[in-house]
Amino acid sequence: MINFFEQSDSLDYEVLRPMRHIRGNWELRQGDESLFAIEEDSFAEDLNNLIDELEVAEIPERYHDNEDLLAEYVKNKFNSEIVKVGNRWEGQSYQIILQDAGFFDIDERNLVQSAKGRIMAAIKFGQTSYDDMELGHRKMLAVILTLILYHRI
Repeated sequence: MINFFEQSDSLDYEVLRPMRHIRGNWELRQGDESLFAIEEDSFAEDLNNLIDELEVAEIPERYHDNEDLLAEYVKNKFNSEIVKVGNRWEGQSYQIILQDAGFFDIDERNLVQSAKGRIMAAIKFGQTSYDDMELGHRKMLAVILTLILYHRI
């Protein structure tokens, strides 16, 4: 998992920068004793811990199932007018759906499973690093990683 994220030019910008209002030091530096150097007012330690967690997380059969559980929860909990059409949820931004659901995802279990599944799918298709991912899938993974970290800080 470390190999997937190391040497990324986009990870900090896409995952951590959206939370710069929480911690100003969102840029990552390679670490000596950990993947990313732990610095004051930084997300590095949180991201290192998440990557370690993803390393040992079970690979879901279908990561979309975890995301669908979250979307269904939002639909039912908030009487939301979202609907699944084919493989997509419509009626609200998918990012907002997952963001809302994240508040009720205990220990971010479904979000972590979704992230692990997306990473493993990318690797399966020859995208062996975060920066190599197909852009649309990378943006969605970034959103999911951001949400996990946000709910944990």
